[in-house]
Amino acid sequence: MLDKRALRREIAAQKRALSPAQIEAASADLTAQLLAHPLFRAARSLYAYLSYNQEVRTLPLIRQAQALGKRVAVPKVYGETDMRFLWLDDPARIAPGAYGIPEPVDDGPEADDPAALVLMPGLAFDPQGHRLGYGGGFYDRFLAAEPHPTIALCYAFQLLPQLETEAHDIPVDAVLSAPV
Repeated sequence: MLDKRALRREIAAQKRALSPAQIEAASADLTAQLLAHPLFRAARSLYAYLSYNQEVRTLPLIRQAQALGKRVAVPKVYGETDMRFLWLDDPARIAPGAYGIPEPVDDGPEADDPAALVLMPGLAFDPQGHRLGYGGGFYDRFLAAEPHPTIALCYAFQLLPQLETEAHDIPVDAVLSAPV
């Protein structure tokens, strides 16, 4: 089994090899899967992330969630370790922030739904819900302090048979994948 650093490099290289058409097709497939999922259907609000580079596209999904009457929040990073979810009522009010990742321009209002469904980004997942993130630990710290139902969207090559985990790793409740 590859170590985390090697696995991150390998998955990142596979993501960079995707064409825009492959990303759009897989993203549309995953959006449909998410909209039909019981965790999404039961949630009043969605704590999503704004996609970056070759990640599954989340803006169309955010717009659909809002059209269905769900409130959407996205993360904003403050300093080295603090990530907060802010309500995103206007998806046009985003700009590159920490690490070049899109985030809200505004500093509030802070999201406050303890039952919100959290959409989990990551480089790799396994069927047990284990996740290899980007290495910053932002989501693990957030979920340790504030547990939420979680779901991950990934390309089929990001879903591995098994991932090594550490004590602080918090598994996701569901992983949805799509072929590319």
